[in-house]
Amino acid sequence: MKRGIFEDEHDEFRQSVRRFLAAEAVPRTEEWEAEGMVDRGFWRRAAQCGFVGFEMPEEHGGVGISDFRFNAIVDEEVAYAGAVGDNFSLQNDIIAPYLLELASDEQKARWMPGFTSGDLVFAIAMTEPGAGSDLRAMSATARRDGDEYVLDGSKTFVTSGIQADLVIVAARTVQGGNEGYSLLVVEDGMEGFERGRKLDKVGRKAQDTAELFFNGVRIPAANLLGTEGDGLRYLMARLPRERLSIAVSAVAAAEHALELTLDYVRERHAFGQPVGTFQANRFTLATMSTEIAAARAYVDHCITALNAGDLSGAEAAGAKAYTSDLQFDVLDRCMQLYGGYGYMSEYPISRLWRDARVQRIYGGTNEVMKEIVGRSLGL
Repeated sequence: MKRGIFEDEHDEFRQSVRRFLAAEAVPRTEEWEAEGMVDRGFWRRAAQCGFVGFEMPEEHGGVGISDFRFNAIVDEEVAYAGAVGDNFSLQNDIIAPYLLELASDEQKARWMPGFTSGDLVFAIAMTEPGAGSDLRAMSATARRDGDEYVLDGSKTFVTSGIQADLVIVAARTVQGGNEGYSLLVVEDGMEGFERGRKLDKVGRKAQDTAELFFNGVRIPAANLLGTEGDGLRYLMARLPRERLSIAVSAVAAAEHALELTLDYVRERHAFGQPVGTFQANRFTLATMSTEIAAARAYVDHCITALNAGDLSGAEAAGAKAYTSDLQFDVLDRCMQLYGGYGYMSEYPISRLWRDARVQRIYGGTNEVMKEIVGRSLGL
């Protein structure tokens, strides 16, 4: 299905991203999977090519682009390449809006140049061991003490938590009410800031994920993002974009899996004919192709709505739930078509399958996404 949301400049950008990933990422996928992280040199090279922080203003190293279609292209090409992890979506789709919309002029001058050069890696820490998708259940606290905040608590499942130079931490600063949370930027090396183990995950092995601990960490008040007490509102306002990012990646990963599987079933023979020519298999592939095309149309609509400032939380939640459910279902059916070979780690389909599972969990579980959609229906 031909897509109508991109223009010539987007197509040129896509080709640049694709060439870069083919040369710099794909050959190192196995190495990064074994190491459990993508090396910083790669990240700096990606930034030098203009693939990191392009929304940032020119005076801080970006190009001032406010067009999520460019973000979507990077997310899609990463999925098509089957490499790199979540670094691009984390920095470009999730972290960038916090810096652009909440950081003071002083903070922008302090952090944005390093962000756009790839010298500074950010993480955001919301999830806690006992809270999960319920942000209002966060128990980390930050009390004001003169010109500092004293932060105590722990966070888990923090993407890029091992390598991060700066971590945006959500903590309770005002007791009671929904507005009792603030966002504080913790810097590497601050006393009392400790990183736990690099978490051993089922999939997405190239992405470092960590536990973080804050034991009386003294954070300058100058590292407060936005206004004290408005942290939860800031988080909720930016989650739709994060969930759309997940949906973009989910559809692209499903497309990639289908392409790989079509190539396989054309070549693999059983009972004297290509596996793909059996009616049951052909119907399965036809169904997946149609489902992916429908999901792509929905996501492209959401991209257009986000650019226009019209994407609702319910639309983004529905897109995230629908596409990530579809992604895993497609990967499972594709793996089945590979037979026993699909379960072998040497085949990319096995990695795509295990990498897909978390999409239904992070960014808010799909059960929570359906609850958001249900409430939007007045139920």
